[in-house]
Amino acid sequence: MGAYILRRLLLMIPTIVGIMAISFAVVQFAPGGPVEQVIADLTNAAGSDRLSGTGGDLLQGGGEGGQYRGAQGLDPEFIAKLEKQFGFDKPPLERFLTMMWNYIRFDFGESFFRNTSVIDLIIEKMPVSISLGVWILIFSYAISIPLGIKKAVSDGSTFDVWTSGVIVIGYAVPSFLFAILLIVLFAGGSFFDWFPLRGLVSDNFYDLPWWQKILDYFWHMTLPLITLLLSAFATTTLLTKNSFIDEIKKQYVTTARAKGLSERRVLYGHVFRNAMLIVIAGFPGAFISAFFTGSLLIEYIFSLDGLGRLGYDAVVKRDYPIVFATLYIFSLMGLFVSLVSDLIYTWVDPRIDFERRDV
Repeated sequence: MGAYILRRLLLMIPTIVGIMAISFAVVQFAPGGPVEQVIADLTNAAGSDRLSGTGGDLLQGGGEGGQYRGAQGLDPEFIAKLEKQFGFDKPPLERFLTMMWNYIRFDFGESFFRNTSVIDLIIEKMPVSISLGVWILIFSYAISIPLGIKKAVSDGSTFDVWTSGVIVIGYAVPSFLFAILLIVLFAGGSFFDWFPLRGLVSDNFYDLPWWQKILDYFWHMTLPLITLLLSAFATTTLLTKNSFIDEIKKQYVTTARAKGLSERRVLYGHVFRNAMLIVIAGFPGAFISAFFTGSLLIEYIFSLDGLGRLGYDAVVKRDYPIVFATLYIFSLMGLFVSLVSDLIYTWVDPRIDFERRDV
């Protein structure tokens, strides 16, 4: 197992380099870079000055805009200073190699437009994403696995049919629509004002005793978690059910029952290990989705300032240090979670030995 782990760790190096290289190359062809963002802001500000009767020194007559859209009339020296400020005065290959060398040392530099270090921004936004991600994973798996097993055991029953209907409807309803419905019903919309509409905690959170801090935290998290749970557990529940049904129909289950083993012993002592392998295989994707991608709209709707919102705003503003830093961190976490998932395979089913596979 040690050799397999070492191989996987070494394979992460070309994988992460490839991810970053492709993303870096795509960005080079994307219009509206940070220099153009600044130029747009300056030209809009200069236009407002003209309308108000004040001149602006930013626009210099006769200047050529070069390769940047909307830069005509700006001082070429000013454009050159902008390029140097954002690092675009260097060739793309040099910029990419410098970026990767810094990222290896977890030096992500400073944001282009927020005037602070990228790592401080990520740490600042992390509590929201961790809160959503951890609780969604815990609650969704805690609901999905027992429910999937129950549905598999009672396949075709009234319980199975009704719960399947609820799951399908819940999965089909877009999470943002359900979030708006919850706000209208329970967050001071048109009916009840039971839950807060924004933030992870109240303004007086640090003045509360410890037990009220816990209650306040979950009071703020209730509606976002309910919204995310609606669709989070649906896939895992149906996957668990179908996996258990496939295993229950196999010969070794019939043999175990013929030997007089109890249904519980058959189900959890024999079927569980084999049926859970496919559920474990989906854990890395569920982990990454819960932490970084699945909560973007929810963060906006409930005014939660997390990593999803930070990454989206960075893409819109072309704040490349944040874009590439979050991509690098998310990719690394995804690769490590995938490795942990394989190790859990061996724990659930000791018959699996990755070192004996042909590579």
